[in-house]
Amino acid sequence: MADVTIPLARPWITEREHELVREVLDSGILSLGPMLRRFEEAFAEWNGTRHAVACSSGTTGLHLACITSGFGPGDEVVTSPFSFVASANAIRYTGATVVFADVDPDTLNLDPARVEEAVTERTRGLLPVHIFGYPADMDPLMDTARRHELAVVEDACEAIGASYRGRRIGTFGNPAMYGFYPNKQMATGEGGILVTDDDDLAAQWHSLLNQGRSDSGEWLEHARLGYNYRMSDVAAAIGLAQLERIDEILERRAAAAARYDRLLAGIDGIRLPYRGEHERSWFVYWVQVEDGIDRNAVMAALGERGIQSKPYLPSIHLQPAYRELGFGEGMFPNAERLSRQCLAIPFHTMIEEADQQRVAESLAEVLAAAAVPAG
Repeated sequence: MADVTIPLARPWITEREHELVREVLDSGILSLGPMLRRFEEAFAEWNGTRHAVACSSGTTGLHLACITSGFGPGDEVVTSPFSFVASANAIRYTGATVVFADVDPDTLNLDPARVEEAVTERTRGLLPVHIFGYPADMDPLMDTARRHELAVVEDACEAIGASYRGRRIGTFGNPAMYGFYPNKQMATGEGGILVTDDDDLAAQWHSLLNQGRSDSGEWLEHARLGYNYRMSDVAAAIGLAQLERIDEILERRAAAAARYDRLLAGIDGIRLPYRGEHERSWFVYWVQVEDGIDRNAVMAALGERGIQSKPYLPSIHLQPAYRELGFGEGMFPNAERLSRQCLAIPFHTMIEEADQQRVAESLAEVLAAAAVPAG
C-alpha cells in the first residue's frame, strides 16, 4: 500500500486553540476550572438549551444519560445496529438488555416501524442514533415513546448542528449527547457534551461525572456512586475555540460535501449519500457500492493510490462482543447490507478541492476496473 497522501479525517486547529490552551496552562487550573464553565455556558447558549454538561467522551456521556433515564437490569432498550459500538455499549453498562431494530436503507437511521415491532413489556427506553449527522425520524419515534411511556436518549455524537423539521437536534426534551473525537465536526481530542433543559438532570450529571460529588459542594463529600468522567480545562479550551467558529466549520463541511456530490455524480457502481428533507450535519462523506462490487477491494485499490478510506460502519450485532450474546447474520438485513457496501472517503473541514478531485477520479477508475469481468 502506498503512503497515505489524502487522509480520511483531520481536525482544523488554529492559533485560537493555542491561545486558549496557553491561557489554561498559565492559570495553573487544568481541571474543574473557569475554562470548563466558559465552554459549557457557551455551548448551551449556542445549542439553545438551558444546560450543557461537558464530559470525557461521547461514550461516557451516553452512559450518564442511560443511568439517569433509569435503565437497569431487567430493562430492554431499543437502538440501532448500524452505529459505532459505543451507542449499544452505553446501554449494556447499566445492566439493561440491548434490543436492535433494523434501519431505513435511505436514511441509515432506525426504521420507526421496526422500532414499534421491537417494543415489549420490558422495554424501558429508546436510543436513536443520528447516524452520519442525519436526524433520526423523531416524530414517529417520540410517538412510540409516548404511547409506551419510554425514556428517550439521543445519540447526537455525529450530528452537531443538524435539524429535524427546522428544530435543532438536542432540543426535543430528551437527554442528547454530542461527541468531540478528532474526526468529528468539532474536536477536543477526547470529549463530549450532554444537553438538557432540566435543572435537576444537569445537576445529577455534574455530580455523577465527578465521582458522585455531593450537591452541597463540600470537598470530598460523595452523595452517590459516581465516575471519573470529567473533561479537562485543556480540552474545554480547544472546544471553546472550535465552538467560536462552529457555524463556519459546518458551512465548510457542507460545501465540501456538495463538491463531492458534483464530482461523483454519474460514476457507475456507487450510490451517494441521501439528502432528504432534514438538515444534515456532515460528519463523514461515504458512498455505497452496488451489489456485486467488492467494497474491501475498492478500499484496497484506493489505498494503493495513497487515498485512505474506511468501512463505515460494521454492524454492532456482528461484532464478537455481541455475537456471544446470540446475535448473528440475517437478523437485520438492511444494516448488514450497508455494512458490506458503505465506505467513507477523505473528508474534513479544510479538505482541498484538488484532493477531492483526485479522490473522485481514483474512485471512478477503481470502480470501472471492478466492473470489468475477470479473465
